[in-house]
Amino acid sequence: MSHNFFDNDAVFEDYKELRSKTVNYNNLIEQPSMKLLLPDLKNKMVLDMGCGFGINCIDFIKMGAAKVIGIDISEKMLSVARTENANENIQYIRLDMNKINEIDCKFDFVYSSLALHYIVDFEKLIQKVHDILNNNGVFLFSQEHPMTTAPLTGPTWIKDEQGIKISSPISNYLENGERNLKWKNKNKITYHRSFSVIMNSLVENGFSILKIVEPAPTAQVLEIAPYMYDEIHRPTAIIIKTKKL
Repeated sequence: MSHNFFDNDAVFEDYKELRSKTVNYNNLIEQPSMKLLLPDLKNKMVLDMGCGFGINCIDFIKMGAAKVIGIDISEKMLSVARTENANENIQYIRLDMNKINEIDCKFDFVYSSLALHYIVDFEKLIQKVHDILNNNGVFLFSQEHPMTTAPLTGPTWIKDEQGIKISSPISNYLENGERNLKWKNKNKITYHRSFSVIMNSLVENGFSILKIVEPAPTAQVLEIAPYMYDEIHRPTAIIIKTKKL
């Protein structure tokens, strides 16, 4: 089973507070980049893996999706989704992503935002995504960037004499596997995979690569949040759009 990080009361409250703020990484960098890559969803069947609060699920319905299934391992996340983003054409299910083959349905579009770095066996998940997609179906996902996930003790910064961040060292890049880190002083287990492992898992399991994006802050974002210049040095996420062959 994937690490159920967000059902910890303290973690959930910290995350909820973070997402309540307009100025955050998801709102200003990752989500705008993901939205630019969305396919036409009119009358499509959609699966959102790691749906969280269901914000994207409701957006997919607004874009014309016929039905959306949102899954998450966190009951706390789903309780918010069912309250704040309910719709007759959305079904929220508490389900580990590793068990998506238990869903008795085929999809035209599978989506996942910043969740796949919690998966132990990436290739096995990719095989299951391929199985539940219709022919020519699209799989779009973001995950923590391999440059970010590589260091065993988590990403760090090198700063100049004035304390300004100038670079971020990479270590253990080819040592794929578990990373036991801290997020706001709470234990967080994620899984590092090199870029080649990610790409080969997709290509060898029947996907063609349509687009790869390493999202960066725009000039407008830097005006609002100058500290996000950190993303120029070391991207937090990578976004990959694929199609089932």
